Amino acid sequence: MENTQATTEVLNDLIKINNDRIEGYERATKDLKDGETDLKSLFTTLIGDSHRYKLELGTEIEVLGKDMETGTTTSGKIHRAWLDVKAAFTAHDTHDILEECEFGEDAILKAYKEALEEEYVPAYLRQLITRQQSELLDAHDEIKALRDGVH
Repeated sequence: MENTQATTEVLNDLIKINNDRIEGYERATKDLKDGETDLKSLFTTLIGDSHRYKLELGTEIEVLGKDMETGTTTSGKIHRAWLDVKAAFTAHDTHDILEECEFGEDAILKAYKEALEEEYVPAYLRQLITRQQSELLDAHDEIKALRDGVH
């Protein structure tokens, strides 16, 4: 029972940081210039990915008989860096926006890494978290490459 509660907390922390990621990319999309349709499309895709991750994680929480979190991180033990990212989206410079996005991607990757370090997370959930982490790593690398290409 104790492991179920601890596992639920880890999954809910991942849901909350995905909520933060969604908010961060929604804000970044608004800060982009009108002609940056490729970036807006990418950010929209990443928002959709986080919605999917949340749904997958939430389904597992329901299977455990618990309730899914709907908010963003304000406390919680994993990581709160997206809060800083949300506050930092004040510049309208593409390089700065991408830099902040990369910072946020670093934060969510750290949260997933820490979730996988929790020994009580069952193997079937570990597979789900690892798959999502792999997709997040791809997104991180894409954001980083785009940032490095903008001067």
